[in-house]
Amino acid sequence: MSSFIRFLSRMIFFLILLPVALPVPSDAASEDEENTIAIYERVNASVVNITNIAVTYDFFLNPVPSETTGSGSIIDKKGYILTNHHVIRHSDRLEVTLSDGSKWPAKRIGADPQSDLAIIQIGAPPERLTVMPFGSSDHLRPGQKVLAIGNPFGLERTLTLGIISSLRKSVKSGEFEMDEVIQTDAAINPGNSGGPLLNSDGKMIGVNTAIFTPSGGSVGIGFAIPMNNARKIIMELITKGYVSYPWLGIDFQVLIPEYAEALSLPVSRGLLIARVFRGGPGHLAGIRGGKHRIEVGNAILIVGGDILVGMDGSKIESADDFHRLMKQRKQGERTTLTVWRGKTKKELAVTLGERPRS
Repeated sequence: MSSFIRFLSRMIFFLILLPVALPVPSDAASEDEENTIAIYERVNASVVNITNIAVTYDFFLNPVPSETTGSGSIIDKKGYILTNHHVIRHSDRLEVTLSDGSKWPAKRIGADPQSDLAIIQIGAPPERLTVMPFGSSDHLRPGQKVLAIGNPFGLERTLTLGIISSLRKSVKSGEFEMDEVIQTDAAINPGNSGGPLLNSDGKMIGVNTAIFTPSGGSVGIGFAIPMNNARKIIMELITKGYVSYPWLGIDFQVLIPEYAEALSLPVSRGLLIARVFRGGPGHLAGIRGGKHRIEVGNAILIVGGDILVGMDGSKIESADDFHRLMKQRKQGERTTLTVWRGKTKKELAVTLGERPRS
């Protein structure tokens, strides 16, 4: 009996202590969650909703207004807003909605299709504007926490969370190729374009610009323009309304070994100069374009002109090589081109011009 009493006493003691020993459910946010909440509360008012109102015409020439939406970030107290070019293109009227619900007409200040960046401006009083803090996009690493704030599908100032998935040298967006893009798995959907990608300090390190999706919605593959690249463009858009790019004034076709063999050319790779724009930098430097059209396999080539194979000592074997080297140069800069003219290799000095704006 005494052993049973001792057992019973221990059970009673355990039951008394049990509520104390069990973990107590807590509604408190974790340290990482608190960081996310604090970032959103601090910067969400810097994110705006942009409505692009365009007018098209039906078969009977009746005007048909249409609206698309995107996102943007307030970058100073003068009312300048950074967004994507594709958010504001083809617009007849732009309207910006601030976090307090007020709506403001916006004017287009500058846009650059190649970088897919644009600046618009509203006339709201400075005290109603919250400026987005800029961070640095240098030294980013895959795995870093990032946050995206935007207006997907018209739902205002939505927050999504993820990591940097990759740092890519380039990605194709429409007809242009963007250099040095940040890939993230933070959900980015239609309407997020132009909004900020933030680091764990709540500073803007990128401009959300594109997604890869077979469905039209987020599948965890989004892309952002690095902030340090955007910084170089912002002031040019504000002061000039556009971005200057260097121009050589040529059209070309890519030479591959099969073409070179068929044509008995002295090199197997390079760029066949098909056309030289009269009065352009290439024309003034003496570059020669093609004269004859011939068929090689399924391709029609324009031949008889120079073959571009180098720039300032760097090889040019593809269109990507050419565009990469041109992006490293500026309007007015002198460069040396290496070309083959017939069986002779030549060096041509050229002063780069400014690419015409379409």
